[in-house]
Amino acid sequence: MRVKRSDIVQNKYLLIGGILTGLFILVALLGQIWTPYSVTQMDPLSTNLAPCLAHPMGTDNFGRDVLSRVMNGCGTTLWVALATVLIGGIVGTVIGALTGYFGGWLDTVLMRICDIILSFPSVLLALLFISLLGTGTDNMILALGILFIPSFARIVRGEVMRCLELDFVRSAKVMGVRPLRLIFVHILPNTLVSLLTTAAIAFNNAVLAEASMSYLGLGLQPPLPSLGRMLSEAQGYLLTAPWYAIAPGVVIVLIILGFSMLSEGLRNWRP
Repeated sequence: MRVKRSDIVQNKYLLIGGILTGLFILVALLGQIWTPYSVTQMDPLSTNLAPCLAHPMGTDNFGRDVLSRVMNGCGTTLWVALATVLIGGIVGTVIGALTGYFGGWLDTVLMRICDIILSFPSVLLALLFISLLGTGTDNMILALGILFIPSFARIVRGEVMRCLELDFVRSAKVMGVRPLRLIFVHILPNTLVSLLTTAAIAFNNAVLAEASMSYLGLGLQPPLPSLGRMLSEAQGYLLTAPWYAIAPGVVIVLIILGFSMLSEGLRNWRP
């Protein structure tokens, strides 16, 4: 499957979303190996400094450089979003592929479990899982990953059922291709566009969920930075140091905007 540059340029959503998402990934990776200042070292003489040449995004109430913490916090957001989508995507794809192909009692049981998960508000269910497992990044990833399984399972199930009516699948069955090989070698590659769109939407939701969980203090624990936790810590300084909240807030909005436009571009793109 070849992607023409002209197709991407004509798809404005895909182009702008790809640029914003690429910048976010670049900043997140850079923030893990280099930041202008230490993300944890406090400086009592530089608390709540307004943006300046030395600190382009200002400093927080402990004198820590906000730009450095935003760069490093993007890495946390990227890791949580990536791990969450991988868990939900892999498990959901397998469930959707098997239920869509075999149907029967397997389809009934697994889809009813997915319906049960979808029937609860996602944030409430995530809080329930974290309250049982405990706070921390790993437990938050596991909880959010479980929540994303049904969305992938439903999309893949529908695509597999659609592909079962196509001639190449019927021909493969007549030729005696084994079910698992038929599913994972022949059918799933034809669901790639739908999977990419679902993954982009899931990334978007995972970023927002990570920020929400960290805002509530259920994600990465201090002193390491997280965009959501930075917003939570900054709410007491909105009048005296508004830049402390503006910087991570704007970054979160741009990340979500990038993934939203990317998912819309992928939805409209047909190779």
